[in-house]
Amino acid sequence: MIRDYPLPREYLANGEVMEFDFEQNEKDFIVDEIPHMKYKGSGNFLIIHVKKVEMTTWDMIAAFAKALNIPAEKIGYAGLKDKHATTTQYISVEAKYEKAVKKFRNKQIKIIGSYRHNFSIRMGDLAGNRFHIKLYGVDNIEAGRIEKLARKSATEGLPNYFGYQRFGRDGDSIEQAKAMIAGEDFVEDSKLKKFLISIYQSVFFNDWLKERVLTSRKENGGKFMLLEGDIYLSNEGKLFTPAKIPTKDFGDAKVMPTGLLCGRDVYRARGEARKIEEKYDDEFLYEKGLRRPAIIFPKDVESKYNKDFNIYSIAFTLPKGSYATVFLENIGNRNFKAKKIKEKKIQEKKKN
Repeated sequence: MIRDYPLPREYLANGEVMEFDFEQNEKDFIVDEIPHMKYKGSGNFLIIHVKKVEMTTWDMIAAFAKALNIPAEKIGYAGLKDKHATTTQYISVEAKYEKAVKKFRNKQIKIIGSYRHNFSIRMGDLAGNRFHIKLYGVDNIEAGRIEKLARKSATEGLPNYFGYQRFGRDGDSIEQAKAMIAGEDFVEDSKLKKFLISIYQSVFFNDWLKERVLTSRKENGGKFMLLEGDIYLSNEGKLFTPAKIPTKDFGDAKVMPTGLLCGRDVYRARGEARKIEEKYDDEFLYEKGLRRPAIIFPKDVESKYNKDFNIYSIAFTLPKGSYATVFLENIGNRNFKAKKIKEKKIQEKKKN
C-alpha cells in the first residue's frame, strides 16, 4: 500500500539550512526548453518556438487549437512547462497551417520562430531545460555557500526526486491516488487515471531514493553509494546491469544508477540493490513500469550576486524530467511546498 505523503526529501550534503526565498513568477523563474535535435528546415510539419507567460502548456495548446480550428491532439509537444513562470518550448502542427500560425495573436504567447521538419514533436523529444532563477534574502556568506554547493552538485550529482509540484497542493493528489489504487474511488477519466498512477509510482520512487540517500550519508561519506545489482542508464539511453560496479564511469557522468517506477514490463534490480528496491515495488500494478535516473548532474552552472539587494541569480541546465526546485532544495537543505511567497515579502527583502 502506498505510504503517507508528503515525506521529507533528504539530500546527500546534510549541512546547514539556508532560508533564501524564491517565487515562481514571470520575472524570477524562467525556463527554456532545449530540443533533442536540430530542426532541418524542410518537411511536412511546422515546428513553432513559443514563449508563454503565466500559462500552462495545456492552456497554450488550447489557444493554438482554437485559433487554428484543430483538435488539441493534433498539436505535438515535448513536455509540460510551469505555469507561474516565463517559459519557452517547441510545439508542432502540420505545415498546411503555416499561414494561420502567422496570424496567431495572444497576449500571453509570443511566437519566437518557426521551422519546417519531417516529423511532429512527441512527448519526451527534448534534451533538457535551462533555468534562470532569482533567490532573495541571500547574504554574503550564504552567497558563497550557494555557489560552492551548486558547483559540487555539478561534479558529484544530486538526487533526482520528483518535486513537490508532482503531488499537488498539500499532497491532495496522493490521497486520490491512494483511494483509486485501493479500489475505494472509481476514476473513469483515462487521463486522470494515468496521472494518478504516475503519482503512485512517484511516491514509491521518492521513498526508495530517500533510503538510498540516507544509506549513502551513513556509509559513503555523503556520496551516492552504488550497490551490486543496480541498473544503469548509459548516455546512449540503454539500460544495463554491469558485471562490476562502474564507479569511474559514474564519477565521469557516463552512466547513471536508476530507480524503479513500479509496473509491468520493466527491468528490476538484483542482489543488494533489489533488497532495498523491493520494499518500494508493486509488481501487480497494471501500468507499464519505467526506470528513472536516481542521480542527475546539473550543467553550465552560472551565478551572479547583487550584494546591495541580497539577490542571487543562478542559471543551470537539467536533463528532462528533473525539477529545478529539487536543485534548490539540495542547496538549501530543506523542502519547499506548493505555496507562493507573497510579493510583499519579496519587496521587503529587496529594500533591506
